[in-house]
Parts: sequence; structure tokens; C-alpha cells
Amino acid sequence: MLGVIDLPTYLVGLVLIVLLPGPNSLYVLSVAARRGVRAGYRAAAGVWCGDAVLMTLSAAGVASLLQANAVLFGIVKYAGAGYLTWLAVGMLRAAWAMWRTRRERAGAGSAPAAPVAGERPFRRALVVSLFNPKAILFFVAFFVQFVDPGYAYPALSFVVLGAFAQLASFLYLTALIFGGTKLAAAFRRRKALSAGATSAAGALFLGFAVKLSLASSV
Repeated sequence: MLGVIDLPTYLVGLVLIVLLPGPNSLYVLSVAARRGVRAGYRAAAGVWCGDAVLMTLSAAGVASLLQANAVLFGIVKYAGAGYLTWLAVGMLRAAWAMWRTRRERAGAGSAPAAPVAGERPFRRALVVSLFNPKAILFFVAFFVQFVDPGYAYPALSFVVLGAFAQLASFLYLTALIFGGTKLAAAFRRRKALSAGATSAAGALFLGFAVKLSLASSV
């Protein structure tokens, strides 16, 4: 079908890959839990746009350029790791503020909670997606296994595979968004749970940053 071979195997592998936790899905879940469905979909839209750009770059040959140029790969890699670290620090600071507010409320009765600083979910999710050179290499390495080398229009095969990937991502992130809004009610009732979850998310983002900084182009 349009140069795509062994589609059932591709779909099975795609589902397993999409279900793996990563900074994008974790950020979407975090936004949905804290700010609701609309903000969650704004973050998800950033992921989808970022993935679409990476798939296009992969098909255009940028993956080969990154793989061959260690300096360029390192620049993108460390920029992405730095951004993930910045997000992690912000989450950990927010968690600390929640713990402090909880203690103050426990001692002073019903003091109002500290307002959450504004953020731009779409932009943050987009940047997290784009500053991940391993994702570009992954897309080309995974997609090429299911493209018929004899097909006259391989770019069209990449489009078909990318469309299935975006559909799987849409379904998965939608489930996370609505699951996150259910978590939000529990977070509002239990500040300790909210602070603990935010702390865990910050720690995970630090882990993602370290993992990305240690990644190689091969």
C-alpha cells in the first residue's frame, strides 16, 4: 500500500513505542492535570507539530546529517537537555512552593494557595519535541524498515507511516488528557498528592535531560 510493507507489524511496534513514557507525554499529562482539557490539548498540539516537523526532517535527510556531524548533533542534544533541565527546575520549584503553602495553611488555617505561574503549553511542548535529535534518527530508522525500496515515491510512504504515527499519538495523548483532568480533582483536594506528583515529574524530567545528554548519534 503506497510503498508501505508489513503494515500490521508496523502498527504493533508503533503502539508499543507510543506507550513508552517520555518527556512529551509526561508534560501533556502534567498540563492537563494542572490546567484542564483545553490546556492539555494545547500541549498535545505542540507535540504533534513537533513530531510532524521531525518526520519531515527525517524524510528530507536531516537524520543523515545529524548522524554524520557530531558537532551539530551535540549542539542540538545539549540544547534539548538544557531545556528539559530548565523545565525540571521549574517543576521542582513549583513543588517546593506547594509544600510550603501546605505547611503555612496547616498552621494558619485557610490561607489561599499560591497562584500558578503562567506558561505556554504549546510552545513548551513544541520545543521539547524539536530539541531531541534522537527522535529524528528514530523516525528514519524505524520508518525505513517498512518502506519498499523499490517503490518510486518513498516520500509518500513516509507520509503514510507518519499519518499512522500521528493518529496513534492523538489517541494516546487524548487518553492522558482526560485521565489528567480526573487527577486534577484529587490534586485540588490533596495538596500533598499534588506536590508529590509535581516533584516526581520534575525528577523524571531531570532524568530525561541526563539521558539525552549522554545520547550518541549511533
